[in-house]
Amino acid sequence: MEQYKQEFIEFMVDCDVLRFGEFTLKSGRKSPFFMNAGLYVTGRQLKKLGEYYAKAIHDCYGEDFDVLFGPAYKGIPIGVATTIAFYELYGKEIRYCSNRKEAKDHGDAGILLGSPLKDGDKIVIIEDVTTSGKSIEETFPIIQAQGDVKILGLMVSLNRMERGKGEKSALEEIKETYGFDANAIVTMAEVIEHLYQREINGRVLIDDKVKSAIDAYYEQYGAK
Repeated sequence: MEQYKQEFIEFMVDCDVLRFGEFTLKSGRKSPFFMNAGLYVTGRQLKKLGEYYAKAIHDCYGEDFDVLFGPAYKGIPIGVATTIAFYELYGKEIRYCSNRKEAKDHGDAGILLGSPLKDGDKIVIIEDVTTSGKSIEETFPIIQAQGDVKILGLMVSLNRMERGKGEKSALEEIKETYGFDANAIVTMAEVIEHLYQREINGRVLIDDKVKSAIDAYYEQYGAK
């Protein structure tokens, strides 16, 4: 596993973004782990988060794209932080764009926030996590309506590796439905590999008991 991925896993733990216990998801599933990207709130945290996303995007999609699109709302700060990090790390100017939940009819009017999208633009969508693909379902037509643009792919922070609407993971379903790639900085398998029986800040987050709960969860909800 790449060094930045190992660091990112520990970064999620340090920021209390990745937690282990018992959580009820929007889907109603009882999950032994939970990720909340809304807890990245300081300048240092957002700077580091942008760097991890930029490295993962560079690994998966290179530099030949024009826009990072971060769906409202959590995608907005992630998109801004990552465009800054991409410039600092690779010297490449990437524009950021987001959608508004409601179109604005005065001043900086329209459905988009940040850079307009124009014909020929190559776009990478950036999100925190996806379990059902609902956000892409809303975002895809907004992007397509802007003109002759090409979506290269999606980048999320964590691939939960559980079933989406069918038997496959949400990221696999997105690939099949929309025809573009979908990747994550890290997968839950990589998280387990790195944290199992490892002490982080004086605590072992994934011991045998937690590992058994995660295994049972994937027995029930794991993607095929």
